[in-house]
Amino acid sequence: MLHPIITPIISIAAGILVLIFPTVLNYIVGIYLILMGLVGIFGRM
Repeated sequence: MLHPIITPIISIAAGILVLIFPTVLNYIVGIYLILMGLVGIFGRM
């Protein structure tokens, strides 16, 4: 299970990257959704 402070830090970093490089928005969102899905699946085991 991820430490509670990690998710907000990832969100802030992703937001900054989107502001700097708007074209990478699709990749950032896709990676974020995959990671959160994996945490949700394997965090319950």
